[in-house]
Amino acid sequence: MEKAATDWWAEITTISPRCVYYFGPFETINEAKAAYSGYVKDLDGEGAKGIIVVIQRCQPKELTICEDEGI
Repeated sequence: MEKAATDWWAEITTISPRCVYYFGPFETINEAKAAYSGYVKDLDGEGAKGIIVVIQRCQPKELTICEDEGI
């Protein structure tokens, strides 16, 4: 039996590269909010564009999901 999605995660999506990253788990929404800016700074430093952050309760099966560029 799977446990309920009670942990908080920072879901960070980037337009370029087209990826979704999950950072966590955090016990509270405030912990997630306090932590995500560091992840955004790292992604920005790596040249990621179009960064969108969503704090939510979930259980991601994969922590990094990127589309193949195929070019």
